[in-house]
Amino acid sequence: MKIRDGRATVTGSIRPGSQELSATALPCSGTPDPVEEPPIASGDRSVRRLLLLRHAPTVATRAFAFPADESLDERGLAAAAELRLSVPSGHELLCSPAARCVQTAEAAGLGTPAPDTRLAECDFGAWAGRDLDAITAEDRESVSAWMADHDARPHGGESLTAFVARVGGWLAEQARLDGSAVVITHGGVVKAAVIAALAAPIASFWRVDASPLGVTELHAHDGRWTVTKVNAASGAVAEVPA
Repeated sequence: MKIRDGRATVTGSIRPGSQELSATALPCSGTPDPVEEPPIASGDRSVRRLLLLRHAPTVATRAFAFPADESLDERGLAAAAELRLSVPSGHELLCSPAARCVQTAEAAGLGTPAPDTRLAECDFGAWAGRDLDAITAEDRESVSAWMADHDARPHGGESLTAFVARVGGWLAEQARLDGSAVVITHGGVVKAAVIAALAAPIASFWRVDASPLGVTELHAHDGRWTVTKVNAASGAVAEVPA
C-alpha cells in the first residue's frame, strides 16, 4: 500500500487496460478500527478459495492502451510460461474468453479452460485498442466524465457501475461453492472482485491495482469473503489446498 498526501492505494501499476487510471483523488480520513469478528466454530464448513491471476502482458498493456482482444506476443507467452513453476495446478480452472487469458492459461500449463463471459474485461466500446492520451486529446470532456461518473459510458460500452455489478454477481455465486480455483482474468475484474469482497464503495475501484501476472487471493468462509493477498508477485504464490 502507498500513501501520498493522505490518500491510500493498494499498489500496482496503472494501466487503462484494467481500468487502473487515476481518477479524481478521494480523501482518506484515516484507518478505521478493526472489527473483531466472532470465532468460527470448528467442524465442517464451506470454504471457497480463489487465486485471481491477471493475464500476461500484451502490446496494449505495455502501451497503456485500452485493450481489444489482442493475443499474447512472444514476450507475453514467455512470461506466462514461467508460471509453470509457481501457480498450482490440479485445481478448477476458470477463465475469461479473451484470447490473452486463454493463452496465459495454456502457456502456464494449466490446461484449456472453459471460458466464462462474466470474467471478461470491461467493454470499452469505441475506446478499445486506443491509448488514453490520444482519446483525451480528442475528447477531454468525455474522459473526465468517465472518470468522475460511475454510470457514464461515453465510449458506448459498459459503465463502471454495470461492470462492477457483473463481477460482483459472479463472486456472490462463487461464495456458495467450496474447493479451490485458479482464475485467469483481467485487471479490472480483479479490482472489481476485491471491492465486492470487501463490500467497499465503488469509488474504491480506483484504489486497487492489478499488474500483469499479479495474484490476488480471496477466501470465502460460509459465504463471507476475506481478502488474503492483493497483486502479489506470481512467484510468491504458495500451494492452495484443494
